[in-house]
Amino acid sequence: MPPSSAPTPVILALETATTCGSLALVAEDRCLAEYSLNTSVTHSRSLLAGIHWLLAQCDLNWPQIEAIAVSLGPGSFTGLRIALSTAKGLCMAAEKPLIGVETLVGLANQFPFSSLPICPVVDARKNEIYTALYRCNQQGVPEKTTEPMVIKPQRLQEFITSPTLLVGDGLPLYGEMLKELLGESVLLAPTEICFARSASIGSAAWHLFRQGAFLDPATAVPIYVRASDAELQFGKKKG
Repeated sequence: MPPSSAPTPVILALETATTCGSLALVAEDRCLAEYSLNTSVTHSRSLLAGIHWLLAQCDLNWPQIEAIAVSLGPGSFTGLRIALSTAKGLCMAAEKPLIGVETLVGLANQFPFSSLPICPVVDARKNEIYTALYRCNQQGVPEKTTEPMVIKPQRLQEFITSPTLLVGDGLPLYGEMLKELLGESVLLAPTEICFARSASIGSAAWHLFRQGAFLDPATAVPIYVRASDAELQFGKKKG
C-alpha cells in the first residue's frame, strides 16, 4: 500500500514562563520544529509573529493543529498571562481545544525514564525558587511526589534525601550553593538544557490530549503558587 498522505496531527505549544520564550510544533512521535528566544524583551512582541513563522516553515495550516498547549506556571506572572491569553484567543478563533501543562512538569518531562527523582528549580525572584519533586512512571511520564511550592533554595534540603536530578533556570543562580549544601544528593543538569522548552510542553500535552484533559478557554487561569506584588499590597491596605 502507498504511504498515507493524511496530514500529521500536531499540537502547537507555547512556553513563556521564564525569560526564555519558546514555541514548538509537536506531533505524537516527534518535534517538528521549535523556536526559542532568551531575551529580556516582553514575549508579547514576538509570540504571534513566531507562531506564524513556525507554521510557514513547516508548511502547516490550522486544520492540522489538533490543540494548543500552554505552560501554566509557576513562573513570570507577566509571561504566563501573555501566553495564556494568546492561547485562549487562538483556541476560540480556530475552535481548538486548550491544554494546560504545569511549567515544572515541562522541565521534568525533559528526562523521561530517569531512574532518579527530578527536581525543577525555577527562579522566582526575591531569592526564592519555584520547585516540586517528580518521578517518572513506566511510560516515562513525570508524576508529582510533592505539590509545586515557592521556597528559599536552602529549604530543598528538607525535601531531598536521596540522589536527585536538578534542572531549571534557577541553577545558574543557586546551583553551586545547592551542590555545597546537598553534596552527592544532587546532580545538576547542564546549563545548556536548563531552560524551559515548548517541545517538552507539547510532548506532555499529548498525554493529556489522549485523556481528553482540556481546559475551558473562558475560565482557565495560570498557576501562580504565590500572590503577586499587587495582591500583597492590596492585602496590606485592606488589613
